[in-house]
Amino acid sequence: MDYRTNSGRRIGQVDNSMKSDKNYFVHFSAIVDEGAEIGEGSRIWHFAHVCGGARIGKGVSLGQNVFVGNKVVIGDKCKIQNNVSVYDNVTLEEGVFCGPSMVFTNVYNPRSLIERKNEYRNTLVKRGVTLGANCTIVCGVTVGEFAFIGAGAVIKGNVLPYALMVGVPARHVGWMSEYGERIPLPIKGDGEYTCPHTGSLYILVGSSLNKQEKIND
Repeated sequence: MDYRTNSGRRIGQVDNSMKSDKNYFVHFSAIVDEGAEIGEGSRIWHFAHVCGGARIGKGVSLGQNVFVGNKVVIGDKCKIQNNVSVYDNVTLEEGVFCGPSMVFTNVYNPRSLIERKNEYRNTLVKRGVTLGANCTIVCGVTVGEFAFIGAGAVIKGNVLPYALMVGVPARHVGWMSEYGERIPLPIKGDGEYTCPHTGSLYILVGSSLNKQEKIND
C-alpha cells in the first residue's frame, strides 16, 4: 500500500521495510520528494521530510521529524537524530553525528519581512564531527574533522580539527580523539598522545593537532 500527499508526493510504504525498487528504508509516515538521491542501507524514520534536491549517502540514519532541504549533501554513515533540520547550503561529510534538536542556519541576519534567499551562506561539517544536542551552528562556517561540539554550544566561527568546543559563544577548551575521548594535551604547545583504543598517535604543534596513522610492524 502506498500513501501520497495531495501533490502526489510519496509518503512511504506500509508493511515493507524496503521499497520494492530501492535498497533503503522509509517509514510510512515520512515524505521523500521525487528526485532525492538516497544511498543503500539508509533509514528514514517517522515524519521525516527529504526534499527532491537532497543527496544522501549510504548507511545514513534520519531520525524522527528530520527535515533535509534541496541544496543539502549528507555523506555516508551520518546519524541525524530527532528534530534536526538540515537547511539549504549545508554539507555534511562522512560520519557526522547530529544530536537531538541541534540547529543549522543558512541566513546570518534573517528578517521575516526581508527576502534573503540569495544570501544563503555555506556551512561545511567535515568528516567524523560530533554536533551535540541542542547546539547551534551559525551559517558560513567550517567545522574541522572530528571536532566535538558540546551540548548547547553556539558555533559562530570556523572550528579546528579535533577541537572540543563548549559554551555560548563556544570556546575551544581541549581536544577530542577520533575514538571520542578527551586528549590530555593543552590547547597550545607541543606534545604527543597515543590513543589506548586505536594506537593512533596525536601530535600537537602550536595550536594545531594532527593524527599520525598507526604503522603496523
